[in-house]
Amino acid sequence: MKLIIVFILLLISIRAFAPGTKAIYIAVKDALTEFDALIKAVAWVESKNGLYVYNPVENAVGWLQIRQIRIDHYNKLRGTNYSLEDCYNYELSKDIFVFFAQGKSYKRASMDWNGSGPKTIEYWNKVRARL
Repeated sequence: MKLIIVFILLLISIRAFAPGTKAIYIAVKDALTEFDALIKAVAWVESKNGLYVYNPVENAVGWLQIRQIRIDHYNKLRGTNYSLEDCYNYELSKDIFVFFAQGKSYKRASMDWNGSGPKTIEYWNKVRARL
């Protein structure tokens, strides 16, 4: 009886994949947790935590105000095919942010998210105030 129970438990732990599945899932839970506070601060600075925010001047969308050039860069590096409209999805937006933030300090990640130039220090100060 014990052998049967052990066998059943072993079978439960085996993961089955559908044949022909071409999707790969890369877990970024640790990175998402590491940057959670920064993501929340940046989302506040960018959109006041508004999911369906659209900035027509910059053609930026969602919580983190992602622009077309950012999603194009992400798609090229990751081999994905997301559209700008997909960036209204908060989870996808967080994944994109973390992808570009990994290996950086909060300050560097937020300044890089904002762009370049002297305004990035001002942007960092706004983000830091929300942390």
